[in-house]
This record gives sequence, structure tokens and C-alpha cells, in this order.
Amino acid sequence: MKWSTLACAAALALAPAAANAEPPAPAAPPAAAAPAPLPDANPALWVVRDEDTTIYLFGTFHLLDSRPWFNDEIKTAFDASNELVMEAILPEDPASLQPVIMRYAVDPDGRTLSSRLTAEQNAELGRALTAVGVPATAFDRFEPWFVSMSLAVLSAQKLGISGAAGPETVLTQAAHARHMPIAELEGFELQLRLLDSMPEALQAAQLEETLKEHEEIGGKLAPMLAAWSAGDVERLVALMNEEQDADDRALHRLIFTERNANWARWIEERMARPGTVFIAVGAGHLAGEDSVQSVLAAHHVRVERVPHVGAAH
Repeated sequence: MKWSTLACAAALALAPAAANAEPPAPAAPPAAAAPAPLPDANPALWVVRDEDTTIYLFGTFHLLDSRPWFNDEIKTAFDASNELVMEAILPEDPASLQPVIMRYAVDPDGRTLSSRLTAEQNAELGRALTAVGVPATAFDRFEPWFVSMSLAVLSAQKLGISGAAGPETVLTQAAHARHMPIAELEGFELQLRLLDSMPEALQAAQLEETLKEHEEIGGKLAPMLAAWSAGDVERLVALMNEEQDADDRALHRLIFTERNANWARWIEERMARPGTVFIAVGAGHLAGEDSVQSVLAAHHVRVERVPHVGAAH
């Protein structure tokens, strides 16, 4: 398992589940000078339409920095929609998720994480958590998958990349402002159950790679953010697929392939009812040979890329 795939899975697929799981808060960093404004992003957008139904497909980057993106054709499509659909509805109070998080993220047999790791791994975990401002023993009750995802999220937050700036948060706020209905394709419990279903060996491999290379998350996320910002789907696919091994392929099937097929089926069924829908899911689901669009195309459903208009804003 390579860190590039793990980072992609964390950043593009299931990071909201980990981010909303409220890992122990890191210590507040010292005040720093305001960063320079980032250039506008122009992420990819697709559309499926017939005589009385229009469904937009927007690929998000769940953990994001402050770069502007909610403009041009993205904003136009959202404003024209009468329903927002996401992987999971963001709760107003993240603490409300704690009971279900504890159900899936805590080891059911009462094993501590430290008892499942080697002395070297325990030492590296302690160093990694200390680096993000979290006590070394904060995650000892939790499953390896939860620790891997949480460490990825906390490492990204340290770089100014977080769910607070992510499209799901922005879109949710915009939908609430106009009393727009919000629906979900899965929900957080299903996502947590999916993560918890990973075989123990795969969880261990994921955590081992996270401990080895978590400090590289900035270098791994940067090219993916650049590809997302440019709407360069081919580049995003190449980054997701580089140096895949058997563990990576198993994780890809779990996080992408099966879910993409489910979501394509949801879109086909939704096309039977009139209306305009804005669907926002992780960009990794809208890229590659098993993408949502590829599944729809195999079912003879036409999906078109919406051209970037570059309108003034």
C-alpha cells in the first residue's frame, strides 16, 4: 500500500466520516501571518439530462484550503437546482455522531491499539500524534482504520487543509440559506460501517504506511489539489493509480467501485422524476474506468462535461 493511494482515499473518498468523528483536537498553533490569496479553482462538473430532469455531478475535494471555487458554472448549476444530494448530510452538531462513531471506531473486543502494534510502531505513532498536537495515548481504544484516517485529517489540518473549507460545508450552508432540500446517498453510519468492514490485515497495512509517511501528506495532496482545481480528471486518475499494489486495489474496490455502481443506480432511478438536482461527491468517484459516469455510460445514460465558462464573479 502506497501513501499516495491512502492520501487519495482519505482526501477524496471518506475523509468526511473521519473529519466529523471529532478526533482529539490538536493544540492551537501560534498566530501566523495571513497567507496570500489562492487563485480560483475550476473543478470539473458533469450533467445528465432528459426532457424534464437535470442532474449535475460535481466532484469535491473533501479537505480543502481557502482557494475560491464556488463560482462560474458550479454556482450557476447550484443556483438552478432545487435539491442538493451528498454522500452524507453534515450534522449541525458533530457531537451528535459520537454514539455511532464509538460503535464502529472502538475495538469491539476491548483490545488497545498499543497491544496490536510493535514497540517501533507505538513509538512512531506517539511521535506522529505529538507532531499534530494530540496526546500519544489519545487513540488507544480505537481501530487502526480510524487512527489512520484521523491522523491523515489532522496532518492535513496542520497544513491549512480541512473539512471546514470543503465544498460539502460550503454547499450545505448555501442550501440552508435558501431552504433547499438536502438528501444523502449513504449517510455517515454506512460510511463508518464500510470503513470498519476493512479486513484487519488491510487496516494494519494502511496504518503502517500512514505512520511511515504521514509527514508527506502535503507533498501528496498538492498535485491532487492542483489537478482538481484545474478540472484535470486524467491527471487525477494517474495520481490515484500510481504504484498500486494488491492492498491498494482492495481498498479501491471497497471505497470506489462498489459505491460508484450504487450511486449510478440511484441517478438512473432519480431520472424518472422531474426536477434539477445538484449531486456533490468526492472527485475520485467521478474519475477512472469505474467512475459513476462510466457505469452510467455502460447503462446507456449519457453524461456530458459542462464547459468552463470563466464568467466574471
